[in-house]
Amino acid sequence: MKKLSLVLYPLLLAGLLLAPFLGAYPVFVMKLLCFALFAAAFNLLLGFAGLLSFGHAAFLGCSAYVAGQAMKAWGLTPELGLVAGTLTGALLGWVFGSLAIRRQGIYFAMITLALAQMMFFVALQARFTGGEDGLQGVPRGKLFGLVDLSDDLSMYYVALAVCVLAFLLIVRTVHSPFGQVLKGIKENEPRALSLGYDVSRFKLLAFVISAALSGLAGSLKTLVLGFATLSDVHWTASGQVVLMTLVGGLGTLSGPLVGSAVVVLLENKLGEFGSLLARLTSIEWFNTLGESVTMVTGLIFVVCVLAFRKGIMGEVVAFMARRRP
Repeated sequence: MKKLSLVLYPLLLAGLLLAPFLGAYPVFVMKLLCFALFAAAFNLLLGFAGLLSFGHAAFLGCSAYVAGQAMKAWGLTPELGLVAGTLTGALLGWVFGSLAIRRQGIYFAMITLALAQMMFFVALQARFTGGEDGLQGVPRGKLFGLVDLSDDLSMYYVALAVCVLAFLLIVRTVHSPFGQVLKGIKENEPRALSLGYDVSRFKLLAFVISAALSGLAGSLKTLVLGFATLSDVHWTASGQVVLMTLVGGLGTLSGPLVGSAVVVLLENKLGEFGSLLARLTSIEWFNTLGESVTMVTGLIFVVCVLAFRKGIMGEVVAFMARRRP
């Protein structure tokens, strides 16, 4: 798998570098990259530390609002806006984690969900967020005063660079001694305690790193799209990232990338696919597929749970392991 990764990851990077010249819409690919980073950050917590959070939308959404407000109202440059959003995610992660890691299992998940819902109502009532209208008109500005991000192509390569660096940070974290301790805690927490590791401190640090990277994803999304809305901080965004991770492959580095691509493509391209099927088969019902995204996504999730328990990439890894002589 290591040899395969050395081939596939460069091919993926090359494809992303050439995507704008191959007819891909840069803004759509940037949106996909943001969700891929969000899913990879969540997978660091659930897939490698074994902590199921239902409140990750709070880090994505609140950081998106703070970064947008910093760039729109405070006049900060794009790089400082991204830093402000990332720090917001890290701070919220520290607060949430300090409260949630006192419990385990479903109680941990419910605490994160309750705290995230509190942040949703704060975003709904706060004046600067725009309420149901969202925070709009966020300028892209110039990166370091040199690169004009109003050009979609320039913005695309900046977003790609940010996501690649963040993904490399996740890879380095997973393969570091810290990452190995996280895996040990996930597999057998009492054993890790008996070996003298401060399990609570490791869990909290993993939670903060995951929240910070989720905040970076939310901040980058606001910079790309120029707005932040309540959907970014709603509980459905937390459910969406869980779905992305499980469909792609829990505990695999490439799984969240594949899962986010599947979910985002379904949400944005299902209507076009349905229209194509309607033309090919003359069945008018396929034209309504675009209105049934939730149903189709749920069906795919059920199929993955029943037939691909390890997710798409998890099954690929297992298949390669079985083929190994």
